Amino acid sequence: MRAEVKAAARSAENTPQLRVLARGGYVASGVIHLIIGGIALVLASSGHGESDQAGALTAIASAPLGFTALWAVAVLLWALGIYHGIHGLALRIERAPERWRRRIAEWAQAALFIGMGVIAAVVAVGGHPDPDSSAREASRGLLTFPGGPVLLGLIGAGFVVGGAAWVVMGARRSFRRRVTLPEGRTGSVIAGIGVVGFVIKGLAFAVIGALLILAAVKRDPHAAGGLDAAVETLRALPFGGALVAVMGVGFAAYGIFCVFRARYADL
Repeated sequence: MRAEVKAAARSAENTPQLRVLARGGYVASGVIHLIIGGIALVLASSGHGESDQAGALTAIASAPLGFTALWAVAVLLWALGIYHGIHGLALRIERAPERWRRRIAEWAQAALFIGMGVIAAVVAVGGHPDPDSSAREASRGLLTFPGGPVLLGLIGAGFVVGGAAWVVMGARRSFRRRVTLPEGRTGSVIAGIGVVGFVIKGLAFAVIGALLILAAVKRDPHAAGGLDAAVETLRALPFGGALVAVMGVGFAAYGIFCVFRARYADL
């Protein structure tokens, strides 16, 4: 049965249509990150806006043919998530520990892209998800249970560790193992953009984790939040406008890298 499942997964991941849609999913992710970066740059100069995925998708919805664009984004992100899920099953790695490490990473990416697609679909049908409120409500629920603060702190620590992993991935350029970039200056420029994007996005994840840990320590769900809360936290610091601007540049860089990844990803 296991061999049959792997064979089916390998056959599915080689489907040209799925690969085309998956590459489109990278473009959709790139557009979302570019918009988040642009909103963050506006906020850096004391502007107003939601600097998270919901804010980016709302901006898309307000554009001409925004409804159609949002459904296209949702479908492409779902396709990319499905591809990662299938690829996790189809891995050709002999050593079990390494195979399961890669498999979990692929399935985590699958969940992330499918979740992004769900948010796009919710906005497309007129909803307005609020990640900050959701994080606070979830934190409030956890804090009511015995051991809840410890669990919330562990979740925050997970975000910090995940953010650190992104920083390391960017600094060591290990993301290049998943793409085949062109030789010469073009490849070097794309890799440099990727370094900036991975490092700064990783730091943003770490800030979100720190907010969750703070909420656990203070037993105050209002201290928790998502990306928008992370931006507001940075704005409140000395030189906060500059920090938010750097964050905006980083998310924009990651968005640009995602667009290139659509062309050069090893699928």
